[in-house]
Amino acid sequence: MYNDDFLEKKILQRVSENALRTLAPEKPGVDFFSNDYLGIATQKLLQIPASEYGSGGSRLLAGNRARTQAVEADIATFHAAEAGLLFNSGYDANIGLLSCVPQRGDVVFYDALCHASIRDGLRLSFAQCISFEHNNCEHLETLLQTETTQKAATIFIVTEAVFSMDGDTAPLEKIVAIGQQFGAHILVDEAHSIGVIGQAGEGLCQHLRVQNQIFARIYTYGKALGCHGAAVLGSERLIRYLVNFARSFIYTTALPLHAVEVIAAAYQLLPSLTKERRQLAGSIQLFQDGLGQYAALAKSTTAIQAVFFEAEKLNSAAETLQAQGFLVKPIRYPTVPRNTERIRIILHSFNTDTEVKALVDALLPLMKP
Repeated sequence: MYNDDFLEKKILQRVSENALRTLAPEKPGVDFFSNDYLGIATQKLLQIPASEYGSGGSRLLAGNRARTQAVEADIATFHAAEAGLLFNSGYDANIGLLSCVPQRGDVVFYDALCHASIRDGLRLSFAQCISFEHNNCEHLETLLQTETTQKAATIFIVTEAVFSMDGDTAPLEKIVAIGQQFGAHILVDEAHSIGVIGQAGEGLCQHLRVQNQIFARIYTYGKALGCHGAAVLGSERLIRYLVNFARSFIYTTALPLHAVEVIAAAYQLLPSLTKERRQLAGSIQLFQDGLGQYAALAKSTTAIQAVFFEAEKLNSAAETLQAQGFLVKPIRYPTVPRNTERIRIILHSFNTDTEVKALVDALLPLMKP
């Protein structure tokens, strides 16, 4: 069981104030609490299946469903966690988690290339937030040894499992060891690892078997799972805390039941996609083998590949590829740091070897000095 006792103080404060929020089970009765003002959802006035109507309110008011809680429990089981909580998107999950868990007096160390949703969540917290050089554990350790850290109430380390613009993976085993050395709590965003890493697509933490040393994991469903929403996984105490303090969970309409069912169906499918993961791995290797001799290619073993170009050449390179029928996009500052402009390429299990080789052949003349 993960030791996150530091959360208990604020939970107990809510208990003492008789203000602790809990997710109430569904009950029969006359509806005087949902936001379905015109009865569109309740009276099924749209020509759509009943399951596709909105939830009617936030989870704490009218939007909680027994089925949603059952799916959360199944997700937690799949990811070998005590509990899970669904959010409407990965952005909402990161905003909610990171804005409410770190407190004034805490220090958060985050990878310099962490996603904007992580950065935005940290901006909303009252903690001191310090970035460490991308995937540089030596720099992280140096920062953790500073006087500021020694005075911190609680220390957090935030990283992504797979980075969304470079496609490289975090050195999680080293980060976990450093976290244990300094008593830091680690949060990992698994948005781009779920589905594609691990025997059943369970993500990097479980693949490396470090999930029990991770304070919180964030899984986003708009990528490999092909649906919408996200979940935060952790201890039962963490989930109880988020229900009480994560504003992006408390003050928003809950996911409709059909979105929850799509998430559940995607999880049922994941373990069977062995062939697709094998095909994707082959495409990644084929792409890297074809362009690996050039320094402009990021060294990535994941579906996300980056080919760097000088800023003034980026648009023309992208347009050349697009004219040949390749759907690729140029990525510029401020989405990525200055002087790291690139064409971001996403490989898929449905891309054939012929298509990947054709893309490599189209890139080769653009990458030559």
